[in-house]
Amino acid sequence: MKIAISQSNYIPWKGYFDNIAQVDIFVLYDDMQYTKRDWRNRNKIKTAQGLKWLSIPVQVKGKFYQKINETLISDPDWNKKHLDSLLQNYRTAKCFKEVEPFIRTLYTSCTGKTISEVNTHFLKTICTFLDIDTTFIHSSDFELAEEKTQRLVDLCKDLDGTEYYTGPAAKNYMDEDAFLKEDIQVKYYDYSDYKTYDQIFDGFEHQVTILDLIFSEGKNAKSFLKHIQ
Repeated sequence: MKIAISQSNYIPWKGYFDNIAQVDIFVLYDDMQYTKRDWRNRNKIKTAQGLKWLSIPVQVKGKFYQKINETLISDPDWNKKHLDSLLQNYRTAKCFKEVEPFIRTLYTSCTGKTISEVNTHFLKTICTFLDIDTTFIHSSDFELAEEKTQRLVDLCKDLDGTEYYTGPAAKNYMDEDAFLKEDIQVKYYDYSDYKTYDQIFDGFEHQVTILDLIFSEGKNAKSFLKHIQ
């Protein structure tokens, strides 16, 4: 059983969805502390003026230790504003007409009150579009140890995991031996050698939202991922 554990991101880049596609269970690690100016509530799109952040306003004042699944949206109209920005900037994309109904429904059907609920909605819906059938689970549904690495090991054990997938940066701080003691192999994502595609505006950018790829390639977007199962 292949397991990945990651904090939820808002409309993340294609590499995040590749991570989801290569495992059987993807655990949204949303009972961790919310961090400001991070990927939890924002991501980048391309515009004629360069890269632009799309950020979901959240309630953070005085909430220094709130968890991701406790972080509330502060603007009820954020989804309309983000949709308008996407449709305006990607109207010349190759597959705009093909995917515009999907993108519109993706946003208008988003009714979550917390950033975790919103991110879960986007991740699951986009995975369906990309034909990724990985199971999603939330870490908050489990009783876990306090120590960071042991929490991850316990999650893998509870889910009968035999392989744990994580980012290459984890090599610098994670105790890999804790997994090996439980007969769990640690695998690291490979973010190299992604293909380019017919992207809008000059200067190709890999580190933008997956929606950029969907606007550009439509249903063929999944062929630009490396681990569609």
